[in-house]
Amino acid sequence: MAKFKQRIDPAQTSILDLVARYHESETKQPIEGSMDIDRRFRESVNEGIKKCPLSRYQIAARMSELTGTDITKTMLDSWTAESKEGHRFPAIFLPAFCDTVNYTEPLKLLGMQVGVFVLPGPEALRAEIQKLEEEISRKGAEKRKRMLFLKEMEGK
Repeated sequence: MAKFKQRIDPAQTSILDLVARYHESETKQPIEGSMDIDRRFRESVNEGIKKCPLSRYQIAARMSELTGTDITKTMLDSWTAESKEGHRFPAIFLPAFCDTVNYTEPLKLLGMQVGVFVLPGPEALRAEIQKLEEEISRKGAEKRKRMLFLKEMEGK
């Protein structure tokens, strides 16, 4: 049986880099306008549309199916056009968009603004497992300290 190596995208930012970047920004006082991510969000949505094999009509139709709300190509165009300043992508449609185009960067961008990290299912589970491993390690260290203390108490 052939073994398949898991390919790692070298352009992908590691979770440790994201956490470090967040902690750096957390210690600083947010400056006025630092949460204005309008342009970056629109670019991220547009990138998801470009990477998707579906047309804008098909994306809008699929999002309509998923949300039960009529979403048109024109609406999608308005939400992503820089010239349409009065139009914003509604957050309630973001899960349907990400699912339709199979691209979660817009959701990740929003999360990073407040220090929440969006991870796909397996990565989230791995992070949870790692957290449990760290907890087991801490508990083991506590147990060893108490055992040592008990031995010292009984030896005197």
